[in-house]
Parts: sequence; structure tokens; C-alpha cells
Amino acid sequence: MGRDIPALVARAVEGDRGSVAKLISIVESGGPDADAAGAALYPHTGHAYTIGLTGAPGAGKSSLTDALIGRIRTEDLEVGVLAIDPTSPFSGGAILGDRVRMQDHATDAGVYIRSMATRGHLGGLALATPRAARVLDAAGKPWIVVETVGVGQVEVDIAGAADTTVVVVNPGWGDGVQANKAGLMEIADLFVVNKADRDGVAETLRDLELMLDLSGHTDWRPKIVTTVATRSEGIRRPSVSSRDSCLPACNSGDHVMRVVTVPTPSTTPSSRSGQWVKWSNFCGREGPIPAIPWRFSV
Repeated sequence: MGRDIPALVARAVEGDRGSVAKLISIVESGGPDADAAGAALYPHTGHAYTIGLTGAPGAGKSSLTDALIGRIRTEDLEVGVLAIDPTSPFSGGAILGDRVRMQDHATDAGVYIRSMATRGHLGGLALATPRAARVLDAAGKPWIVVETVGVGQVEVDIAGAADTTVVVVNPGWGDGVQANKAGLMEIADLFVVNKADRDGVAETLRDLELMLDLSGHTDWRPKIVTTVATRSEGIRRPSVSSRDSCLPACNSGDHVMRVVTVPTPSTTPSSRSGQWVKWSNFCGREGPIPAIPWRFSV
């Protein structure tokens, strides 16, 4: 081990941006140092809330991320952003260009933006994205936004890495048959129809509503909202201003909660035998995650 990992972690926990950057580079590189960093970071994690934004290329994920950063900062809350970019299968390089749309926040000390290349990893994320999110969590960022690469139908890793998964679509993105296909459309906690100033919004909303009607949801149903991210339309400030009071707030009529279950060994904490429930330490105690921690105007 060539680095003083405990010292780096200690400085990162105190908010030192340079140490945060070095730790993310370490976990990206992998190996014994990455394992040591993960072990040292773990006791300081479990306090952040992670929002994952995913969707097809050009859906407006970066612009929506930029708008979300702005809304979080109106509450004087810090935010960490992981923007994932694809690696070229030919050159092995990556432009890392998503952050270009977030330049308004480049000099804001309360915003930490890190671009990551997929390095050939499939699923919409870089292999080290979950570990990088834990670095930001340990560094005291109460909100973490993860923007995936432009994805296809089966790139759904974000569902396992985020507390709330936002699927971004555009007017004219497809028809009712497309909406009912398995994969990406099944992981959404929230659907955002972005670029809603274009023609075809009504048809897109209809297709999504029909898909949800046929999905069999009874006690819980993902919401669908419209936005124009480049003008920050359709997004208001975070509805949870205090982490200590978020669970009671999320039980109100303005919010929806979702418990996601997938088959795993029965030794995993669960509300049903043999299933895993998406849990969070958000608000200081274990409990079902608030599925939509934002208020969007509809």
C-alpha cells in the first residue's frame, strides 16, 4: 500500500476536496488501496441520499442534473455529483463532457462534481461508481446525484446504486409498445418527460400511464412529471429541508414511498422471507426509502 489511506479518509471526512478527489481516484483504480479505502470509509457512510438519473442519449440528463443542483443549493445544502461518460471501444478514451452543462456550479464550494468513464463496464455506470458515492457520503454530502451514460433497455445498474431512480424520456421517444418493454421502464421510481415544450407530450404521457396501468401496481405507482430542464421548469426546491423530519414528511399526501424487492438469500434483511428490501439510513435510522424526495410541479 503506497498511500496513507486513514489520513486521506480523515481529511475527506473533514471536507477536504483534494482528499476526496484522491480517494475517488483510488477506488477507480482498484486493488488493495481501494479495498483499504472502502473499509476506512464505511464507518462514516450511511447518511447521504442518492438520486440516480438515467435515460437514452440526448434525453437531457445533464441539464436536469444541473437544474437539480441549483434547487438543492437554494436550501444551502451541499451536493455531490457523479457524471458517468462512455469510454470509446476504439480509442479507450472518454470526453467526460457531461460536466460542461454544469459550469454554473464549477466554483461553488458546496458542489462537488466528478466525471467518471465507464472503462468498458456495461450497465450504465462505471464499476467504481458505488464506491465513489460512498466517498462523497463520507465527505458529508447529504445529497448525491448520479447521472448514468445514455442507456438502452437493459442497462439498469443504477437501480441498485441509488435510493431513487429517475428515468428521463422525451416527447416522441416511442409508442405504447416501446413503453411496455421490459428493462429500463421497470426500474423507475419517477418518470420525467423532459423537453416538454416540444410536440408529442400528451401522447408520451398517455403511453406511460397506460404502461403503468398494465404493470399491476396496486399500493404504489411511479409518478410522471413534465420538465423543461434548460429553463428549470417543472422543478421546485427539495421538499425535504430537514433530514431529521423526512420520514414523517414522506408519509404525507405529497410524497410516495416505494419498497423494492428482488430475490436474494434469506439471510438478507427483509420484510418478506427470501427477499431484499431497498433500505436506507437516511434520517438517521433504517426504514423504507422515500421514493420521491422532490416536489415536481405537474
